[in-house]
Amino acid sequence: MSHVLIVESSARQQDSISRQLTQDFTAQWRAAHPSDQITVRDVAANPVPHLDADLLGGWMNPEDQRSAAQHQALARSNVLTDELLAADVLVLAAPMYNFTIPSTLKAWLDHVLRAGITFKYTPTGPQGLLNGKRAIVLTARGGIHAGAGSDHQEPYLRQVLGFIGIHDVTFIHAEGLNMSGDFHEKGLNQAKASLASVA
Repeated sequence: MSHVLIVESSARQQDSISRQLTQDFTAQWRAAHPSDQITVRDVAANPVPHLDADLLGGWMNPEDQRSAAQHQALARSNVLTDELLAADVLVLAAPMYNFTIPSTLKAWLDHVLRAGITFKYTPTGPQGLLNGKRAIVLTARGGIHAGAGSDHQEPYLRQVLGFIGIHDVTFIHAEGLNMSGDFHEKGLNQAKASLASVA
C-alpha cells in the first residue's frame, strides 16, 4: 500500500481547473490503487504562514530557548514535514499565478525544506534525503508557457524537488485556458488524457 499526499493551492474553490484535475487524478488513482491512502493538504483553504523569524527560531534555537511562538511554528512545520515524509507519491496542484506558483504553495515548501530532515549539507554540497519518492505536478495556465522563458513553475519545482531528493517528477500542464478559440477545451482535454498515464 502506498501513501499519496496531494497539496492543493488554487485560490479558487469553484471553477478551479487545477482542482478539477486533482479530482480526476484522485478518481483514477483510487480505481487503480484502491488500498492506497490519500491525504489532501489544501494550503489555499488553510494557508500556512510564510517563513518568518518564529519558524527560523523554532528550527535553530535549542528547545529550552524557544519562545511559545517558536514552539508553535516548529510544531506546524513538523506536521507538514511528517506528511511529506510519510508519502510515497506527492501531487502538487498548482495554477500559474504571474508566471509562477501560488505564494501559498511556496510557503508550504518553505516549511518542508528542512536541513537534516529533507536534505542535508555535505562536503560536496547539499544532498536530498527523500530519494525513492515520486512527484506529479498538475498545473493550470491561462496562456501557453511550456518550454518558454515565461515558465517559472516547472524549472523552479524541478529544482526544489530535486534538492530534497525527488527526481522522478511528471508535469501535466493544462494550458491556453484563457485564450480565445478552442484553446481552453484542447488544453484541458490534453491534460486529462495525460492523467491516465500517471494514475
